[in-house]
Amino acid sequence: MSLSRIALSSGCSIELTELRMSSTYAGMLEGYPCKPINDMKVRSLQRQAERAFPSAPVHLVPPTHEYPNQTAGTFGPVEVLPSVACIGAFRSTAVAPELDPVLHRSALTVIWFQTGLDVPSGRDADLALRSIRWEELAQDYEL
Repeated sequence: MSLSRIALSSGCSIELTELRMSSTYAGMLEGYPCKPINDMKVRSLQRQAERAFPSAPVHLVPPTHEYPNQTAGTFGPVEVLPSVACIGAFRSTAVAPELDPVLHRSALTVIWFQTGLDVPSGRDADLALRSIRWEELAQDYEL
């Protein structure tokens, strides 16, 4: 059973089977949100996703950045990512048309950032998430 279904812009329907959410800047004791910190956060999420879902490829939806009017520090200007970091395991029908649809599915692990705790669903999911190129990124597997 899936947590939700998302209708991609391509017309493909994908199922969210597992979702991990965390505060983007949880545990940040010193410093401020900036490009080096954000790059480290993204790399850490990619490693987490690869370890958690080793049988599926991992894709990062490029996050939006805000640049509040604050004084730049030692590491450059303040650069803020959305407040919630997400890692989701998605499944769908097989990508390769020659595969038996009864025996095969496709999978992709996706990392994205969002502002709230809502589970993305249907056509209401963020456009960047719905724009995933499933046919190019997902990997087929046998049940």
